[in-house]
Amino acid sequence: MFKALSNPHRLTLFLKLASCLGGDSSLDTSDEGIEQCQLEQAKTLGLAPSTVSSHYKELRDSGLIRMERQGKSVRCWIDPKTLELAKSVLGHFPACMKNSNCEKE
Repeated sequence: MFKALSNPHRLTLFLKLASCLGGDSSLDTSDEGIEQCQLEQAKTLGLAPSTVSSHYKELRDSGLIRMERQGKSVRCWIDPKTLELAKSVLGHFPACMKNSNCEKE
C-alpha cells in the first residue's frame, strides 16, 4: 500500500480522488462525475490519460482503490477498509508525524 503511494503522481491521484468523492466511498457519484475528475487530474498533473489509467491500476493492485467497469466507463472509489488500515498503522507513529526531527528522538 505505501509503496504505491510513494510515487508522487499516484499519491496526488489518490488524494484528488479522495477529494472528488468527498472521502466517502459510499457517496453515490455519477460516471460522468468520476470521469470528469479523472480528466481534471490528468490535466493538473500534465499526464496523458493512459498514464493516469496506469497509475489507477497500480492503486487498485495495491488495494487502495476499487475499480469497476460499467460499459465504456470505469468507476473508481477508495476502499474504506484499506484506508482505515493505513490510519491505524500511521497512528502508531504520532511523534514522527508531528515532529520533523524523528531521527533525534
